[in-house]
Amino acid sequence: MRLVIGVSGASGAPYAARMLSFLRDHGAELGIETHLIFTKTGRLVWTDEVGEEPASYGFPMWNPGDMTAPFASGSAGFDAMAVVPCSAGQLARISQGMSTDLVGRAADVMLKERKKLVLVLRESPYSLVHLRNMVAVTEAGAVILPASPSFYSGPKTLEQLLDTVTARVFDQLGVSNSLMPRWQGRHAGGQP
Repeated sequence: MRLVIGVSGASGAPYAARMLSFLRDHGAELGIETHLIFTKTGRLVWTDEVGEEPASYGFPMWNPGDMTAPFASGSAGFDAMAVVPCSAGQLARISQGMSTDLVGRAADVMLKERKKLVLVLRESPYSLVHLRNMVAVTEAGAVILPASPSFYSGPKTLEQLLDTVTARVFDQLGVSNSLMPRWQGRHAGGQP
């Protein structure tokens, strides 16, 4: 699998860091080639929320204005992309096909090539404009996956809480993972 991770300028960079950590540790054994792009604001938010140098993960990093990156063309054969986190502004640009930066162009390529595109939206509350943009990208083939952690697995650490979203993103991308316990239903004989 050839995968693009885009990091845009919404709060939620620790979700991207957790994904990159997993891909660094398990990507080779899973046969995943990962490429990384930050928007300008995404890089600023990363610095504030994560702090570590993203180059330390060892993935090719692309300049946000570099439209010569391989995944800026459908002929390069990339398989999937996640924008983690996805700001409301990036959502709007993707929903309108505005390739003003490499994240937007790569997302546009995924949609036109009918490849998997997962947008981990980090916004609250949603305005009608946000909702209409979500409908537009969903109709175009993207998956909106809000950064909404779950609690049924009983997360005890920040990493475990991040994994409740990260695991779902990987599920949507088709990346095998066991980052969190899966829902098994209520125990037999339990109260409804």
